[in-house]
Amino acid sequence: MKTLVVTSAMLEQQVRGWVQHLSPLLLLAARLYLASVFFKSGLTKIDDWETTLFLFEEEYSVPLLSAGVAAFLATAGELVLPVMLVLGLYSLTASAGIFIINFVAVISLEAIAPAAELYHLVWGLLAAYIVVHGAGAISVDRLIAKWSK
Repeated sequence: MKTLVVTSAMLEQQVRGWVQHLSPLLLLAARLYLASVFFKSGLTKIDDWETTLFLFEEEYSVPLLSAGVAAFLATAGELVLPVMLVLGLYSLTASAGIFIINFVAVISLEAIAPAAELYHLVWGLLAAYIVVHGAGAISVDRLIAKWSK
């Protein structure tokens, strides 16, 4: 009678295989989550443009840009980049742009609640991960890469 011995190396190899199969779905989930957060923020900004301008003039201290330019760029980025991210189209550009918007949002506020700071950290890490690893197998970027060979 044979005894099944499961070593930690065998278990690690099995788990690594599962994770590799889940990786495209996890990257898609990360892209969809980031896109949802930032797109909703952009919609909020265009819903009440006067309030958006007021916040950029009085509440946010965006360095190097006037309040109107900063408001326009942030809003445009929050509406365009998430669409690109959902599609996985130019994902390096889209996720880097979202990372920058997120970073500027954090440094522009004089005081940020700890819970909000944690959200911004999570968003920044997800965006950075996509910058480094790409959009994954479920993306237009992957289709373009296959077609260009």
